[in-house]
Amino acid sequence: MRALSIAATGMSAQQTNVEVIANNVANINTTGFKRSRAEFADLLYQTDRAAGTAARDDETIIPEANSIGLGARTVAIRSLSMQGPLASTNNKLDLALNGRGYFQVQGENNEILYTRDGAFNKNATGQLITLEGNLVIPSITIPNTATDVIVNSTGQVYAVIGATGTQQLLGQLSLANFANETGLAALGGNLFQETPASGTPVIGSPGDVGFATIQQGYLESSNVDPVKEITELISAQRAYEMNSKVITAASDMYSVITKDIR
Repeated sequence: MRALSIAATGMSAQQTNVEVIANNVANINTTGFKRSRAEFADLLYQTDRAAGTAARDDETIIPEANSIGLGARTVAIRSLSMQGPLASTNNKLDLALNGRGYFQVQGENNEILYTRDGAFNKNATGQLITLEGNLVIPSITIPNTATDVIVNSTGQVYAVIGATGTQQLLGQLSLANFANETGLAALGGNLFQETPASGTPVIGSPGDVGFATIQQGYLESSNVDPVKEITELISAQRAYEMNSKVITAASDMYSVITKDIR
């Protein structure tokens, strides 16, 4: 029976859906995390008689097709890049992006990676790094004599030197935008990598047209909505149960047929 295989594809699709929801919920407190959504499409149709063909006995046109779908499949796990709420931390090296764009950091193989996680710190030489130790690009070095660090909304980084409060410009942060940011490859650790689907990065300064501004002393929270995720989870669970019941019903019908044959 086709119902068995069709329902099985539905169960597989809903299992993927639950896995995506589980990942969203697991990262509800991950800085800069963007929730994902599973996207599905129907499979090929088995057509016994196509619409628009002539009937067998005369030239009458058949108005509707005799087609049966063969199930569903997962076509994408889409990252939803809506802005997350900004949470105050009062940490001078915490930087939140309010708008589009990614910080640039150096990967393990000196490649450029991208992140929305602005929880930064200093290494032993005063260079600005991520909590995983990735060097922020462009490199910013904070001198040991600095008593304070100021980052304005346009990404200019100043150090306050000495008791006089003299401000020294340390550098300018830049951001990267992508034509298709959902095409970035997620590497884990809040890091993303450029792919042919994302397009090449467009580099600009914070506050430029189409680029985020920087909020010092804040971090961007996850954009996961717990209420929405619970609603989606219940819906996926019910859909899975319905497909399971279809398999049970089809199996019972098949048992009746085989019993009668015997």
